[in-house]
Amino acid sequence: MEKTSLAGFCCLFVILFATVCDGFYLPGTYMHTYSNGEAILAKVNSLTSIETELPFSYYSLPYCKPPGGIKKSAENLGELLMGDQIDNSPYRFKMNQNESLYLCTTSPLNENEVKLLKQRTRDLYQVNMILDNLPAMRYATQNGIKIQWTGYPVGYAPPRSNEDYIINHLKFKVLVHEYEGSGVVLLGTGDETMAVVQEPEKKLNGYEIVGFEVIPCSIKRDPEAMKKLKMYDSVDPVNCPVDLEKSQIIREQEQVSFTYEVEFVKSDIRWPSRWDAYLKMEGARVHWFSIMNSLMVIFFLAGIVFVIFLRTVRRDLTRYEELDKEAQAQMNEELSGWKLVVSDVFREPTCSKLLCVMVGDGTQILGMAVVTIIFAALGFMSPASRGMLLTGMIILYLFLGIVAGYVGVRLWITVKGTTEGWRSVSWSCSVFFPGIVFVILTALNFVLWGSKSTGAIPISLYFILLSLWFCISVPLTLLGGYLGTKAEPITYPVRTNQIPREIPARKYPSWLLVLGAGTLPFGTLFIELFFILSSIWLGRFYYVFGFLLVVFILLVVVCAEVSVVLTYMHLCVEDWQWWWKAFFASGSVSLYVFMYSINYLIFDLRSLSGPVSAMLYLGYSLIMAIAIMLSTGTIGFLVSFYFVHYLFSSVKID
Repeated sequence: MEKTSLAGFCCLFVILFATVCDGFYLPGTYMHTYSNGEAILAKVNSLTSIETELPFSYYSLPYCKPPGGIKKSAENLGELLMGDQIDNSPYRFKMNQNESLYLCTTSPLNENEVKLLKQRTRDLYQVNMILDNLPAMRYATQNGIKIQWTGYPVGYAPPRSNEDYIINHLKFKVLVHEYEGSGVVLLGTGDETMAVVQEPEKKLNGYEIVGFEVIPCSIKRDPEAMKKLKMYDSVDPVNCPVDLEKSQIIREQEQVSFTYEVEFVKSDIRWPSRWDAYLKMEGARVHWFSIMNSLMVIFFLAGIVFVIFLRTVRRDLTRYEELDKEAQAQMNEELSGWKLVVSDVFREPTCSKLLCVMVGDGTQILGMAVVTIIFAALGFMSPASRGMLLTGMIILYLFLGIVAGYVGVRLWITVKGTTEGWRSVSWSCSVFFPGIVFVILTALNFVLWGSKSTGAIPISLYFILLSLWFCISVPLTLLGGYLGTKAEPITYPVRTNQIPREIPARKYPSWLLVLGAGTLPFGTLFIELFFILSSIWLGRFYYVFGFLLVVFILLVVVCAEVSVVLTYMHLCVEDWQWWWKAFFASGSVSLYVFMYSINYLIFDLRSLSGPVSAMLYLGYSLIMAIAIMLSTGTIGFLVSFYFVHYLFSSVKID
């Protein structure tokens, strides 16, 4: 019976892991070469807009459908959570054959279709097309500056016209590089079945797709003449752009004919460099300014910590240890500052269980962030593999539950002095942060369901997420808690009195200092935060993970220094309740991150329209702020704990 249960659990684990990791692969590995005349099929992703942030299916609009019907591509967990819905399309190319082809003519547009097309046009929705895993790129020139976008608009509304026009003709330019080589060739693009071919002695010739550009335009065609054609029949090419009189208007009873052209151009761009056009780093000077600004803050705080350790603490301890016993006894009566709270400094804090749970979850999030950023900085998180970054983060978070349980329970045993209640702490660690995220996502999902957006999480994915949570994360967290009970307990260097010492009154409440301390870590983070928010909400690629790794290291150092300085300041004024203050001294940076997110919404996302979009933005920003609070607060607390432990382990006061 036990073997059957274990086998069933292992099968369930394998199924869940395969579901999560579908499409998870190393970037730049799977190269597909095409021979002359070989068919290449383009795919379409969800329609997206920076105004609403609500993705919709490509086929929710009256577009031409592929001859064999609509087929969805296999997607990993990250793609599903991001609202990606990749389908096949009727756009078919033949390698190195320049063509101008007809697709289809719609039936007369009804009222609902016209309303939907106009709404998607006015909301600036983009069609996202993919060829050999490369997004379609569109270029334009404004004021002498070349600007690039991914995708093309559903339609456009001229500034001096009340009419809307649909994009129904596409001019594609496919950049190809002639490939000659031998050895192992891995065929596929990450969302298809992989085939491995190993022919060491045979030369492999073909063409790699290294660029995919599109010029969209609107052209009015005679629907009766177009209906006589079959799909993929040749049509006359179009010179884009065309006059408004010759453009296809969006109006009831109009029949829209869809056509496209394709031109193949040989390029010197090689396969490993084909993503460079998408990942051009902008604002490098701004990134370096952010890093230099952070270094100045670090050196300033490091100077304060240096003074605390070498001039104040060391001097006091050295003077104290040089005295004889009578002088020490006399000095004990004249103690001042942090030495007065020696019998209260390790007194159990209020809401100690919550603190242990938050520190445990903070280590889990922190570990996930560290591993993800390092792997991304080393190039393992390529944008060529859609959803890989989010999928990797989820997998890491699941397996780092063992760290959360271990740290939370060990801190609980240290505070309480007993292992009693460790199961409750482990369980709380496993459900605290995931529970908050689950509640927020469920509330947002009801909003997305009401909007019929592809960004809504389907019920099946909900069950997968819950299964991953309770079948992987929760057991691992409980296992970590059990290991925490077996670890050697941390002993306090001094004894705690039964009666707590009275804390002297102060002019200003201590929480003001705690909240103010968060501005220093925020100063190291806010410039990089702008680029991250822009990549999430403005559809830009974020690939400066090297800068992000440096900023992350600086953030960790600043959080540690801020918490140590603030803890020492509180101890010097005889405030022994330092536990929560050490946590929120660095954790309060999340408050400024959330406030900055609101500022970004008001001043940088002015195109974002509607209460639904604002709710989505604020909901996701709240999840990010809570994660930052737990991780940065954990850094500050753990460093402060070991600072206080080291400080009072040098004191020999009975």
